Amino acid sequence: MNALNLEQARYQPLKSNFTHTPALVIDTQADTLDLHSCARQRLRAASDLLETLTCLSFDQADSKDTSHVVNALYLLVQDGCDLLEHAYLRMP
Repeated sequence: MNALNLEQARYQPLKSNFTHTPALVIDTQADTLDLHSCARQRLRAASDLLETLTCLSFDQADSKDTSHVVNALYLLVQDGCDLLEHAYLRMP
């Protein structure tokens, strides 16, 4: 395996990237606890946002506001799931 393939194997793009050249990647050689901690942080933020939304009324919300919230939740949950997947793959 050449050096380029090793780099590609080490750094995996997040599925939430919207560009052809991913700017956000997961270091698959990072410590499993670090991967898990980053995943937990993102999933906790998404959970907290959802909890807040359950207390709000969307009667006066603009449709663009709803799409902004959904986009933020998607990014947090997708990145968290990607990180958890790599943490799981690193488990013995």
